[in-house]
Amino acid sequence: MKDTDVLIVGAGPTGLTLAASLLTRGVDAVVVDQLPSGANTSRAAVVNARSLELLEDLDVSRRLVKAGLAAPRFTMRQGAAVLVSVDFIELPTRYPYSLMISQADTEQALEERLNELGAKVIRPKTLCRLEQDVSGVTATFDDGDSMRAAYVVGADGMHSTVRNQAGIGFAGGEFAESFTLADVHITGDAPPDEVILFYGNEGLTVLAPLPGDIHRIVAPAAQAPQVPTTRFVQDLLDSRGFGPGRSLVTKLVWGSRFRIQHRVADTYRLGRLLLAGDAAHVHSPAGGQGMNLGITDAVALAGALCEGSDTALDSYSATQRARAQQVLRLTGRLTTVSTMPRPLRPVRNAAMRLAAHIPAAQREFAWRLSGLVNR
Repeated sequence: MKDTDVLIVGAGPTGLTLAASLLTRGVDAVVVDQLPSGANTSRAAVVNARSLELLEDLDVSRRLVKAGLAAPRFTMRQGAAVLVSVDFIELPTRYPYSLMISQADTEQALEERLNELGAKVIRPKTLCRLEQDVSGVTATFDDGDSMRAAYVVGADGMHSTVRNQAGIGFAGGEFAESFTLADVHITGDAPPDEVILFYGNEGLTVLAPLPGDIHRIVAPAAQAPQVPTTRFVQDLLDSRGFGPGRSLVTKLVWGSRFRIQHRVADTYRLGRLLLAGDAAHVHSPAGGQGMNLGITDAVALAGALCEGSDTALDSYSATQRARAQQVLRLTGRLTTVSTMPRPLRPVRNAAMRLAAHIPAAQREFAWRLSGLVNR
């Protein structure tokens, strides 16, 4: 006897999307998460066009668009000079832009829809052990409770308990440099509708708009503090952004330091245990692909679980793992190029200017960043 068809461990965007997708198809699903509500401070801030297309069927896209900020242009610059410009406006989609929105707001919209479908996230609830047999999986939690499900999905992040319990490898490594992240208020040069990747001689800096007149700064820094100060962020913008005094940081809203992992699970399936989202793949945030790939995982896995055959589940594992490897290559290249040794940076910038004059290269980049390449 089972308590649910699918037990989903992890209530981030991947887990919530999967649960809502299953419930709308008449499949019973339970979501548990070890964190209390509102405890997530993840860095994700972009929902791309393909994710918005997929979330239309869940009646979530309109909510995200209402809460978010459309950025139809992505540029790579050296100071004020544009090296490469990628415009999404001509893409064949109802969402020809990057939607800038905090992950917390994305999760709120998804959980609101989940509640409308008659389900709630059970939290805090920490998974301890999984035992699978021919007819299902028994999950045991730290409070002594147990639950029986036909399938268990690990959407529980980079340190996934489900992946560890399954014994699935998670090969990869870590980039050497640490990164600073800061959400700030800025006056001066800070476009409200454009995501900028500055390739300065001092290093990379991302400047991206968010709702609420906030801009997000992401930059590799050898001496990145655990919590950046306003002065530290100002120095980054002065040395790597539009130039000294061009963008003035008036207030630090939130900040942190992090390192970038690049890993992919050896398989997304071991019998009745399945992986999705960061439990299956982690990589550089360059290009804003992480959360979007997790949403794609969730929708694809919902379809495979509804079919319920070994063939469908194996196809999910193979197809989504191949997409993750493509994303790892793309984000890895962007990060490697951005952290290139200083003497090589002028050569890099010159090569990027040349590439900017190749229309086919610009179109390919727009299709990949928007996720439309995965249609």
